[in-house]
Amino acid sequence: MTAVPPGYNTEVPASIMTPDRVDTRIGALEFFDGIPTPETSRTVYDHLDFARAVEAFLNFIPAASVEGLRRGLASIGVDACHRLMLMDRLMDSTPLFLTGNTDTVYCGGMLDLGTDGPTVIEVPPGCGPGTVDDAFFRFVVDLGAPGPDRGQGGKYLVVPDDFDGDLPDGYFVARSPSSTNVVILRGFLVDGKPDAAAEMFRSGLRIYPLHAADDPPAMEFISTSEMPFNTVHANDASFYDEVADVLAREPVDFLDPELRGLAASIGIRKDQPFEPDDRMAAILAEGAAVGNATARAIVFDTRDRASFIYDDRRWQTVFPGGDYQWLLDGGVGGRDLDSRVLFFYQATVNTPAMALEMVGAGSQYAVVTRDRDGQPLDGSGHYTLEIPPDVPAADFWSVVVYDPQTRSELQTGQPFPSKNDARDDLVREPDGSVVLHFSPTPPESGHTDNWIQTVAGKAWYPILRLYGPLQSWFDKSWRPGDIEPAS
Repeated sequence: MTAVPPGYNTEVPASIMTPDRVDTRIGALEFFDGIPTPETSRTVYDHLDFARAVEAFLNFIPAASVEGLRRGLASIGVDACHRLMLMDRLMDSTPLFLTGNTDTVYCGGMLDLGTDGPTVIEVPPGCGPGTVDDAFFRFVVDLGAPGPDRGQGGKYLVVPDDFDGDLPDGYFVARSPSSTNVVILRGFLVDGKPDAAAEMFRSGLRIYPLHAADDPPAMEFISTSEMPFNTVHANDASFYDEVADVLAREPVDFLDPELRGLAASIGIRKDQPFEPDDRMAAILAEGAAVGNATARAIVFDTRDRASFIYDDRRWQTVFPGGDYQWLLDGGVGGRDLDSRVLFFYQATVNTPAMALEMVGAGSQYAVVTRDRDGQPLDGSGHYTLEIPPDVPAADFWSVVVYDPQTRSELQTGQPFPSKNDARDDLVREPDGSVVLHFSPTPPESGHTDNWIQTVAGKAWYPILRLYGPLQSWFDKSWRPGDIEPAS
């Protein structure tokens, strides 16, 4: 029977009462009849601000990543819609660019709908996969092969959500909630060379404001192969400065009130300066450190079994649940927040085409961060990876190695830390399989054609890509081997 406590006239459940002292992970919390002492209030407010700083770091990685990309491209002159980067000699390991590949010709830049208004993208015929994402890396529209032009070429018109003027006919129209938008296009190699794709972009790709359609600015393609520049967001307290710049620039409705409220709880609000005092600056520095550590645990030491593609090896998907919005059970279970972190902390560009099961079209990705025994991959050692015969890739497959610090291509004596079965003269086993070698020096077997260099004392991790994935990939009847220490 519930007792009548002193000071009350009726029975009061113990579950709604607060003891005078509660021991917690943040220390002893003390109260006078339910009222926190001044020291307890200071403790819980410091903890609340810290917890929200960590949550803001994890939740705003997509926005900071787009901002890092925008800043990095602007630093090399890609600062208007008609100025584009073109990796005409492919993406080597020189730039810092989240998990870019060495297999396709990248071309892209940024749209500024706030300045330019509705903006035209003329996509040439034969263009590979392309995507426009908004300033939170949310999908806006696909271009090229997976887009509504289906690789035949066409004119797209990207329009601000709040634009209510007349729009001309003859365009594939897409609306975006943000002013800043990322445009990334890819072209495929021809005979193992990037020349044809680079020329396709130079001669056929046009981007310009709709209001300048009668006299568009001349396109400028900036060759960024072998060019050092950084597009990766910060991992220290300056991360929050990047987020503050995004919120200051974008329309207020670009984010929902919940996310805006999270940012506001640590001092980031549109139309107000972000000027944390000494106390808050110290909390933000610690929040970024813990947020960064948390993101790294999610990526490199996941606890989510749904991330693993197979039950008997360590390859992981970047889309657990197969949804590009990371919705659980179609949204019934809400959004898988950790899986969103898993993707955006190491990758860029978000499109349904990357998550959908499209046999013979698009591409599929598998990541592995540990060897067969669950140990991190050490660049001082020698490892092997068996790619079994009959790889389910209608076009080609590749393995690219990345640096876990930067999540960019690993920088070694090899400009391209990768192998690609359409470009490289790989040595095959009698059964048609390929054994790749990873080590700081060439393997004693002499299979240098199959060797990807690592760096002694540095970690590394690979991504397997299948272009034109076939049914045996989706039904898992074909499986790559684990990364194994060489005997």
